[in-house]
Amino acid sequence: MNKERYDRLTAAGIQIEEALERFMDSEAMFERFLGKFLEDETYRQLKEALEKGDIETSIMKSHTLKGVTGNLSMKPLYQLTSRQVELLRAGQLEEARELMADIDRAYEETAGALKE
Repeated sequence: MNKERYDRLTAAGIQIEEALERFMDSEAMFERFLGKFLEDETYRQLKEALEKGDIETSIMKSHTLKGVTGNLSMKPLYQLTSRQVELLRAGQLEEARELMADIDRAYEETAGALKE
């Protein structure tokens, strides 16, 4: 990973050193999983489930996104989805929906950094 990419990902809140430890210091494996993150449909499915008011699917999708972002050390997204899972489990659908604005911003920032 070149310095420019490293700096861009770090600026988007990705804790690269922490993630590389998790990926056994394999930068190639980490990059492969970052690519899979961009292809994954969970984010879109979460938004759809929230729009429909489907709490069960929303919990599942938010929890999945929380796990993925945690494993990839995407701290802003991880923290936001962790909070959203708590809200959904407490039956606070409206609050979980409101949190999507912050999740959307963090997701777009992260995805944008990955695509560059």
